[in-house]
Amino acid sequence: MTARIDHLVTAGTFSLDGGTWALENNVWIIGDDTECVVIDAAHDADAILAAVGNRRLLGILSTHGHNDHIGAAGAVAEAADAPIYLHPDDRMLWDVIYPQDAPVRDFADGARISVAGVELQVIHTPGHSPGSVCLYAPALGTLFSGDTLFHGGPGATGRSYSDFPTIIESISTRLLTLPADTVVNTGHGESTSIGAEAPDLADWIARGH
Repeated sequence: MTARIDHLVTAGTFSLDGGTWALENNVWIIGDDTECVVIDAAHDADAILAAVGNRRLLGILSTHGHNDHIGAAGAVAEAADAPIYLHPDDRMLWDVIYPQDAPVRDFADGARISVAGVELQVIHTPGHSPGSVCLYAPALGTLFSGDTLFHGGPGATGRSYSDFPTIIESISTRLLTLPADTVVNTGHGESTSIGAEAPDLADWIARGH
């Protein structure tokens, strides 16, 4: 297997419900020397395109529609002539940023995307947003969790379109059932593993976030 995971951190802002916050995002690139996909084109199109380099970009895979995760998707897609994927349940978030342009392709739960000999499985994990998805690469032993699961617990559910019981259901039934040694590469901050997070499920439920 020649597929590898490249990682860069981009900085910008997240805006929702009338507020704006500065933050850094993880951008994950899976591929080989010939082709790749980008998971979450966040903030800085030039930096993402530089990391892609001369490789053929097969797609921009958006874990959800918050502006910090899709803000650079349009520019990257145009420059690389690549499709953008998004779950249709987050279309209302997409339309705030790109009111004139629809995502090229809809994500569906259970869909498979192949790149550099590796298969990424789409897992619909609503809660942080209705259309949140995670991408699981069994051959790499890795889950790309977007803002569904972090080191220390679930993604935020205190803003519009989010729901705490829903994200707990998604995590407990769709993610914590994966092998314990699965690496979890998150949308922000440090990576973790399924085994490291699973024992704390009851604590998350008790604290309510």
